[in-house]
Amino acid sequence: MTELELLQNYWWLLIAILGGVLVFLLFVQGGQSMLYNDAPEAARQLMVNSLGRKWELTFTTLVVFGGAFFASFPLFYSTSFGGAYWLWMLILFSFVIQAVSYEYRRRRGNLYGTRTYDTFLFINGFVGCVLLGVAVGTLFFGGEFTVEKTNILNSASPVISRWADTRGLEAIVSWRNLLLGLMVFFLARTNAALYFINSISDMKEFGVSLRSRVLINGTVFAFLFIGFVVVLLRAHGLQYENGSFVVVPHLYLKNFITMWWFIPLFLGGTLCVLWGIYRSAFSAVYRKGIWWTGIGTVVVVITLFCIAGYNNTAYLPSLTAPDDSLTIANSSSSVFTLKVMAVVSLVIPVVIWYIWYVWSKMNNKPLTLRELNNSDHQY
Repeated sequence: MTELELLQNYWWLLIAILGGVLVFLLFVQGGQSMLYNDAPEAARQLMVNSLGRKWELTFTTLVVFGGAFFASFPLFYSTSFGGAYWLWMLILFSFVIQAVSYEYRRRRGNLYGTRTYDTFLFINGFVGCVLLGVAVGTLFFGGEFTVEKTNILNSASPVISRWADTRGLEAIVSWRNLLLGLMVFFLARTNAALYFINSISDMKEFGVSLRSRVLINGTVFAFLFIGFVVVLLRAHGLQYENGSFVVVPHLYLKNFITMWWFIPLFLGGTLCVLWGIYRSAFSAVYRKGIWWTGIGTVVVVITLFCIAGYNNTAYLPSLTAPDDSLTIANSSSSVFTLKVMAVVSLVIPVVIWYIWYVWSKMNNKPLTLRELNNSDHQY
């Protein structure tokens, strides 16, 4: 393996890790989708303020995830982020209104009322999860784009990548992408209920409702997850062989078999998620299910990214021009850039430590209604 190949594989693994952490942190969005329910106002306030302690972690991880792609695989950045314009703009818009909502929801003089901002939070909770899942779905099921690198020399139109005229909207109506998007949404709702159980002390009847939501959302997620895995393992994919892309039936299943060490990771992560759901749903006192599902979520997402990118697999297949598909080999930065950024990536453990430190400080003790009423700042 050459130095360039080693760096490309290293950066793809880093992106897989960031993707796994991001999907786990989407429990914030999942919790926001639960604000419109029959819970009393006190319970709603506890939910919002519990999420308000964490929403910036999700937003920051999303930005770092995009930045890592820009630094290591700029052709993907220009193709997907720049080409599937409306898909990513809808995602961005949903996160913008989330930030506005946490800032102004309880601010004195709010003319729109808290329920208006709760609606914005719900929009971010649903749209953010589903569309991020749709965007990740294009890594497996492809997008309608072409790539012409010589266009960089065209001063009139130096655009390398061109997407279909729908600019990513066609990805939203793809049933396979939507399957993944809905799976991410119900996983986020499941993790959110588990997070509330872990972080809120004054639960009483509300706690029983949360455990019911763990069971309901967890069951829906499990069925969607099984459906997605079946679809993925039966799907054809593009693999780069002997200078061209070839269609390989059941490519992702073959990637699992070829890179067999990902199978125990995938199964182990899946079992962690299922155990966290089962243990929390059927126990009246268990509060640590979020850690089981969190670890499992990160591990499963990492393995999915790895089988999408390694083994000369096109991690962004082109449905319009298959030979323009992207692999980690043909879309990466130069050796120099990857080496410099590899040094910068050494701060990632510091970022992870910071997330853990902030989390532990904020969750030093479960949130109570008394603590919330005595606080000078409420979301």
